[in-house]
Amino acid sequence: MQLLILAAGYATRLYPLTLNQPKPLLPVGGKPMINHVLDHLSGIQGIERVLVVTNHKFISHFEAWSAAYDKKGAGFDFKIIDDGSTSDEDKLGAIGDIHLVIERENIQGDLMVVAGDNLFDQSLVGFGAFCQQQQRPVLGVYDVKDWELVKKYNSISVDEQGTITHFEEKSPNPKSTLTGIALYYYPSSVIPLIRQYIAEGNNPDQPGRLVQWLYPRVPFSTWQVPGTWFDIGGRESLEEADALFSKKQVK
Repeated sequence: MQLLILAAGYATRLYPLTLNQPKPLLPVGGKPMINHVLDHLSGIQGIERVLVVTNHKFISHFEAWSAAYDKKGAGFDFKIIDDGSTSDEDKLGAIGDIHLVIERENIQGDLMVVAGDNLFDQSLVGFGAFCQQQQRPVLGVYDVKDWELVKKYNSISVDEQGTITHFEEKSPNPKSTLTGIALYYYPSSVIPLIRQYIAEGNNPDQPGRLVQWLYPRVPFSTWQVPGTWFDIGGRESLEEADALFSKKQVK
């Protein structure tokens, strides 16, 4: 299984912090945001390689980060992939980047995907174990417990087995406060469908759109993310996450 970290965005809402520094490398609790992501994924069995897809503007930043991270003896085999974009105007989009990596790396096996700006405060080893029991795609879900906030993300409904029965990006009338987050598992059987999604000219941005397109075509399981999840979209959420993770470091 390959682990793909999406890190090619330009994070314009965080300017000027992200003018010359990619968002996943901004410090949270004393270390880059992406380190926390890897910390909580590191115990998952079966990850053969970590692929980080970024843009041309920040490729050198991630290459330097990867070299430093490797020295810590974490055991990950990293590959940094340049998607060739140079600005928010010519970006490929999250699904476009997933497709690029699948094609460029000739991925035939299982693929786990996570956004490099998604922060979790608990281990995701359970996600890995759950995915490896499935013969179907899996979406990480989180209850934001706020009817207005969930409108920023997606509306999702599941049946008693946790299989998706409804998914809509940025719904004005959400069916619940449960939302799908940028944590995905795509078994090898689904990889051709990702190629089909792009070939048909569907929207290559917002990775949830791929879930919305897939769930009527193939059963899609869900896994409840434990603890606290942060979507680092602006300065307020960045400062909130930094305060929490700094406190954990002190402990």
